[in-house]
Amino acid sequence: MPHLIPAPTIIEAAGHPPKKIEEFIGRVNSGDAALSVARMTSPSGWLEPSQTPEFDEYTVVLRGCLHVESKDGTLEVRAGQAVITRGGEWVRYSTPEEGGAEYIAVCLPAFAPDTVHRDA
Repeated sequence: MPHLIPAPTIIEAAGHPPKKIEEFIGRVNSGDAALSVARMTSPSGWLEPSQTPEFDEYTVVLRGCLHVESKDGTLEVRAGQAVITRGGEWVRYSTPEEGGAEYIAVCLPAFAPDTVHRDA
């Protein structure tokens, strides 16, 4: 039988200034470890610590621009575009432009604090 997700769970975010994470599907809200789906709302100037996660992350930008920094450079992912980062890649996300960004992130397997491996 289909399982309705009536509302997301708000998850505490890393980085500054704080962004809003609304997990719809994942370890916290639905008990799923296979993947997670979350809506992110990041203010202008938000910068997350760099990380080398164990999971793949598929991101679709709905509004604004998300900067995705890797060892090869920085991508500017704008509304209507998407980016894929693979597990084991060093990456850092930010929204330095005016207005911030809103985007959907899908992690496979699901995001977990102990598998993101943030830099100190």
